[in-house]
Amino acid sequence: MNFRNVLAASLVLALALFSESPSMHAAQKNPLEPGAADKDAPKEFTTTKSGLKYRVLRKSDGLKPTARDTVKVHYKGWLDGGKVFDQSYGADGDSIEFPLSGVIKGWTEGMQHVGEGGMIELEIPYELGYGERGAPPTIPGKSTLHFIVELLEVTPAPKPIEPGAVDKDAPEKFTTTPSGLKYRIRRKSSGTMPTAEDTVKVHYRGWFDDGQTFDSSYERGTPIEFPLNGVIKGWTEGMQLVGKGGMIELEIPYNLAYGERGRPGIPPKSTLHFLVELLEVK
Repeated sequence: MNFRNVLAASLVLALALFSESPSMHAAQKNPLEPGAADKDAPKEFTTTKSGLKYRVLRKSDGLKPTARDTVKVHYKGWLDGGKVFDQSYGADGDSIEFPLSGVIKGWTEGMQHVGEGGMIELEIPYELGYGERGAPPTIPGKSTLHFIVELLEVTPAPKPIEPGAVDKDAPEKFTTTPSGLKYRIRRKSSGTMPTAEDTVKVHYRGWFDDGQTFDSSYERGTPIEFPLNGVIKGWTEGMQLVGKGGMIELEIPYNLAYGERGRPGIPPKSTLHFLVELLEVK
């Protein structure tokens, strides 16, 4: 698997729901090598409270991204031994563009230290990368990741929005299906109910048992669209229980989500909770 397909492993819903890579796409043809560093670029790294190490190789007064913004970059990534596992540089490569909230923690934090037009080097401990499991076969377990990244462009994120209204008589209790999925309709609708073969457009928020939100399209201000047969089983089943224009809450046991192993951003045996508004059925 190319690193471009695993970089966004912490874009939990996009990578959690989809079997393929998240919404990260080629942006522009790239140079063969990274651009020039400043002559006075620091030799030493700065270490943040999280354990991330970084040094700005080319300063810039350009816009610095926030965690919610979308960035366009060129990058090169290597392991401790110097082995390059992926890069956007080279004759056949392209720059990439992705939401900064949708990548490993070390990137989300690190890229906020450089301005548009600048270049940064990151040393990311495994806790801020792919954890103890890694992302086989490209990233071994407990890997420290090294990157040089040129920030080409910052696209500010849309303003966050809030979920729509819930019915006054919406049930408080959940219904449990034979599979073990729990759901409750928060806003009824007589609109079209999707089948597993349909594509849906939704707004959603996802959280763990302790209430911690792991991803939210409301915070990004942009809904997502995906084929319903390309997501975790709990979503495929659950979204067929609500009509277009409706809202549903899902409580998905781990066997209908990421199982005993979990995946980056999702601990093993995690029960996942979602509030989902079904905007469109195609």
